[in-house]
Amino acid sequence: MYGFEALTFNIHGGYLEAIVRGHRSGLLTASDYNNLCQCETLEDIKMHLSATEYGPYLQNEPSPLHTTTIVEKCTLKLVDEYKHMLTQATEPLSTFLEYITYGHMIDNVVLIVTGTLHERDVQELLEKCHPLGMFDSIATLAVAQNMRELYRLVLVDTPLAPYFSECLTSEDLDDMNIEIMRNTLYKAYLEDFYRFCQKLGGATAEIMSDILAFEADRRAVNITINSIGTELTRDDRRKLFSNFGLLYPYGHEELAVCEDIDQVRSAMEKYPPYQSIFSKLSYGESQILDKAFYEEEVKRLCLAFEQQFHYGVFFAYMRLKEQEIRNLMWISECVAQNQKSRVHDSVVFIF
Repeated sequence: MYGFEALTFNIHGGYLEAIVRGHRSGLLTASDYNNLCQCETLEDIKMHLSATEYGPYLQNEPSPLHTTTIVEKCTLKLVDEYKHMLTQATEPLSTFLEYITYGHMIDNVVLIVTGTLHERDVQELLEKCHPLGMFDSIATLAVAQNMRELYRLVLVDTPLAPYFSECLTSEDLDDMNIEIMRNTLYKAYLEDFYRFCQKLGGATAEIMSDILAFEADRRAVNITINSIGTELTRDDRRKLFSNFGLLYPYGHEELAVCEDIDQVRSAMEKYPPYQSIFSKLSYGESQILDKAFYEEEVKRLCLAFEQQFHYGVFFAYMRLKEQEIRNLMWISECVAQNQKSRVHDSVVFIF
């Protein structure tokens, strides 16, 4: 019931909304990033982070530090916060929070299957998996030879099972099929999450519809750009686009027939929210597109905190935290590899 959430929301969701807004105030600010960009070594980064909420997670790490250690510890903080919120949540918030992790589950499945295809050690692959996307039978993914086996042996008992209905083929897994599987699963996941948010109604539906529609549109653009020059047919490309979003359906028809980045650009410039993103690109240039999309996403996620009594703040916080970890990873890599001139290339300021 839109507009009346204030009457009942705080009975079950008030405590956790306060918690997540408290966490949000601990996100790194522009001045933090400016200080981090001045650091000369990873030890300097650790020293600066010790004054933030990451301090307790990094304080006992011995020298020499590695970028992977910093990223691992920062991710651990995110996981701890998520688990605390999940244990305190009641329905339907607990289901909403579980939906947030399904994207990581899909990424982990793809990582394990791709790594196995290239004969990498399963234990090494498991260490690279995102902790929010782990499930009990993940290690046994390595035995599957095709999609049908993958589903029957492993994924039938996971939350991803319903999303596999469109992927079930007996074709052997190769790089192309795995990418198609990833995008088909993401499409099914986003559509399912979108329907769930619509069912919740109210401010949650309004705010999450906007955020998920942006995610669906971004994936449609990325699929188009990545499939240019491959053997993926126009129809196959079209099938990987989600059935909602600002670009649905007419923008999808145009993207399906694009042959190069400039055609993608001219298709997207017809949509005012995306016009500003593509106006930053020079013709034929797609490298800074990711950063432009991230900046737009961060803007939308920050707006979610402007309204109260909705679940969108939980999704927004998790995404902003993941962006913060990407920023820290980029800064740490630039410092470790002595490439400080490039440190501002991929940092997306959150506040």
